[in-house]
Amino acid sequence: MSPPDEETTDVPPAAPMTYEAAAARVEEIIRRLDSGEASLNETLELVSEGKTLIELCASELTAVGDALEELRLDELVARLEREAAP
Repeated sequence: MSPPDEETTDVPPAAPMTYEAAAARVEEIIRRLDSGEASLNETLELVSEGKTLIELCASELTAVGDALEELRLDELVARLEREAAP
């Protein structure tokens, strides 16, 4: 008797985590660490995951800040052009 054919499924790559989801996970990690119940290995894993998530959040915030700054500059240029027009 031959083994049954295994179907291969293409699993799509995980969608990038949103800022909100990353921030919520950081809060979960902090609660777990604060509980004092995590083992040393779990603590190391949680700290590493938390660091990665905090870096992702910081990157997202920087991108939003840069976009807002660009928007303000675009508005300033438009206003100056309107004021300079005869």
